[in-house]
Amino acid sequence: MRIEQFRWTEREKWVPAPPGNLKGQVQLALVFGSTAICRNTDLMSEIRSLYPEAQIFGCSTAGEICGCRVTDDSLVLTVVQFEETRIRGVKAVILDAENSFSAGKTLAEELAGDDLVHVLVFSDGLRINGSELVRGLVKGLPDGVSITGGLSADGDRFRETYVFWDGTPVRNHVVAVGLYGRHLRVGFGSFGGWDSFGPERLVTRSRGNILYEFDGRSALTLYKTYLGEHAKNLPASGLLFPLQIRMPGSEERLVRTILSVSEEDQSLTFAGDIPEGALGRLMKANFDRLIDGAVDAAKNSRAMLCNASPELALLISCVGRKLILRQRVEEEVEGVRDILGEKAILSGFYSYGEISPTSGKGNSELHNQTMTVTILSELSEDTK
Repeated sequence: MRIEQFRWTEREKWVPAPPGNLKGQVQLALVFGSTAICRNTDLMSEIRSLYPEAQIFGCSTAGEICGCRVTDDSLVLTVVQFEETRIRGVKAVILDAENSFSAGKTLAEELAGDDLVHVLVFSDGLRINGSELVRGLVKGLPDGVSITGGLSADGDRFRETYVFWDGTPVRNHVVAVGLYGRHLRVGFGSFGGWDSFGPERLVTRSRGNILYEFDGRSALTLYKTYLGEHAKNLPASGLLFPLQIRMPGSEERLVRTILSVSEEDQSLTFAGDIPEGALGRLMKANFDRLIDGAVDAAKNSRAMLCNASPELALLISCVGRKLILRQRVEEEVEGVRDILGEKAILSGFYSYGEISPTSGKGNSELHNQTMTVTILSELSEDTK
């Protein structure tokens, strides 16, 4: 696997200037950028002309990761030449959150193949039920195929998000790339690091990813009570206070982030499902534990590679973590670098949701407020 990386800003333009040494040999071009830059049609056309044979794949963000740098209002282009691995891209339209499961299942069925190893997926970040999307993917894929990816973002604005299909930014879509071949090795991990507070409360009324009531009371009213002065800035301020949920009798916990609120019906819409009968508890930030969570995700993903060396690492972290960490945000990326080593190329973005198994076992889930690390590496015949 050969990899080159470039960054574009309005002020500096390309640093360094593509196409580099790989040129027409690139099969995959990962593109992560701000919503404003994603709408720059001249820039997108330039990328297509530089890499006409590549699958141009990525999304809009709430911050871009290039090496150990985290920037805003930039575009990060990471191009990959695989030695043995084949790729295939597919897309599906998201009309609304109700067809999230069917969209995931359709993508999975189009990608399924005997030598499919891994699926990378990026989705519209607003018109989606991420939990149902992932369930559809898992349902349609053969056993043993792993899934990682994330929900596109729009900073802390929550107005519009984009994914890339054939080098064109589109809204209301999910895009996925299948990676095929016995030489590919994949490692992944996802951890949070938030502290829970207050009592657990029973979800007494919900529908999919829309929460109406805790303990028979308005969920929005309860959230406003806990948020205090932060309540006036909902839904953006909800990123600072995610919701932890678990089913009674289970110790498995998932974290959910608010996407929107409705004063009319006093509801909260989250990036993933909030099942009736679940127990919910609010969370708040712990700086050191957030950074430790990123390190733990890197350790998990690195351990899965066994005798392979990390070559490309895709980092997807939640916008809520970025808002909390502020000037310390690069510390979580540096923590990942410390685990993976200097030779690994780091690329990624800050998202509205992260998709990954929690560790090397179990199916993929939608996570919020986590750092998710996916490592790709190819083995030669001598080391396979």
